[in-house]
Amino acid sequence: MRLTNKLIMAVSLAGLALAVVVGLYSNQTLPTPEPVALPAKAPFETYIGGGGIVEPRSEIIGIGSSLAGVVQTVFVAVGDRVQAGDPLFLVDDREAKAELAVKTAELAVAMAAVEEARASLRDATAQFALVRNVADHRAVSKDDVEQRKNAELLAKAKLESALVAVESAKAERDAAATGLDRLTARAPSGGTVLQVNIHPGEYAVAGAVDTPLLRLGDVSRLHVRTDIDENDAWRFSPGTRAVAYIRGNRDMRADMRFVRVEPYVVSKTQLAGTSTERVDTRVLQVLFDLDPAALPVYVGQQMDVFIETTPETLPASPSGPAATARDISEADADAPFAGLGQGLFACARVQAAGAPTTGAGK
Repeated sequence: MRLTNKLIMAVSLAGLALAVVVGLYSNQTLPTPEPVALPAKAPFETYIGGGGIVEPRSEIIGIGSSLAGVVQTVFVAVGDRVQAGDPLFLVDDREAKAELAVKTAELAVAMAAVEEARASLRDATAQFALVRNVADHRAVSKDDVEQRKNAELLAKAKLESALVAVESAKAERDAAATGLDRLTARAPSGGTVLQVNIHPGEYAVAGAVDTPLLRLGDVSRLHVRTDIDENDAWRFSPGTRAVAYIRGNRDMRADMRFVRVEPYVVSKTQLAGTSTERVDTRVLQVLFDLDPAALPVYVGQQMDVFIETTPETLPASPSGPAATARDISEADADAPFAGLGQGLFACARVQAAGAPTTGAGK
């Protein structure tokens, strides 16, 4: 019994000691981890910041297959330069080649039938010419003249039918040739092969697919597609300067030239991966031109973009207590049954309108 009590006391003391040690270590202040790379700093006093993604000047062209089938040959590899009309890959064409051979033979038969019809017409014309101008009706019967005349007309009709059959056979031959050519996917324009997602022996699905079979793009010049939050879209002016920084090295930057604005505001799909990033917002997309020799970047790479703004772009708005009171009263008057939420929303809107915007986006 004494041994059991001593054992219980020893276990209790050991647990107490362990709790003290864990408490001491858990109260230690851990050092703040240093960032892997310092974020880029805006070179402008007032600016709009946004995420950008590098894309070809022609945008990324996804290549699909017109007809479904097993891929027989892939003619290109990643990095190859192609011209418009160059073959990219070939779907199994054995059945299409056989069909073309059949249609070609049918065309030859139709053309032979035309020659046969012409020969029959010449014979019928000659037979009718023998009796056409006979003055003595006793030399040849009237029925014989009519039969030879009708034979000539029938030969002419057969020749016309044979000619139509030739045109039909040519159309079927051309359709078979077109079907054979559609099994070869060709480059719609000049560019560089960016990605190959199909290999010989794999099945190519026709129509739109989530992942294109090949991706092409003209990378002689690059564009940076920049997302501007819709809340900052009113501050953007086309033609302003912009600077792009490579993520991970804020010392590598390049000036960019404005290209165009895509005036349709879309949902944000380009994510930077930060913990404070909003994903339930809409963005205005602006394209800037980037010289490939200025920075070692690749298609699909994300960049930090800063777009210069000027104070002149700020809209003129009334300020002061009177304006604030008037805005709130007008909001309450327009929606008397909106309750407290409408008034708070109006107050927040007025405060946002009166807040300074210099350096916004930093």
